[in-house]
Amino acid sequence: MNTFGFNQFLIRFLFALVLVLCTYNPSTYSFTHWVLNTFPNITPYIAIAGLLLTIGWVIYIRATILSLGTIGITLASALFASFIWLFIYLGLLDLDSVSIFSWLVLVMLSILLGLGMSWSHIRRKLSGQVDTDRVDD
Repeated sequence: MNTFGFNQFLIRFLFALVLVLCTYNPSTYSFTHWVLNTFPNITPYIAIAGLLLTIGWVIYIRATILSLGTIGITLASALFASFIWLFIYLGLLDLDSVSIFSWLVLVMLSILLGLGMSWSHIRRKLSGQVDTDRVDD
């Protein structure tokens, strides 16, 4: 299964969205709110959920850093920030609506993580070049 298309990117993005929104979201149904509402009484459920989220974050952040690099992450973040600026400029987003702004930033973070997980495949499709991790014997 060496094919990569929109569906494969969508799966990576959806997993990133679940990871981001399970960690924090403005609806108060998130790991962050769960911990804050029960602290200092940490239960095994909270510990297991926290460890699973941490594993997910490590996988996604590591892949994003390795595939996009600092410059790519900075450029993608600047592009997303420019889109938010455009939405504000067009009157589609009001800075007073913190909840909507938060949701938008969380979705854009998920897109960035999804791009990070997918970038090696996208780059290979665009340029024909293959990225590999260096392995020393």
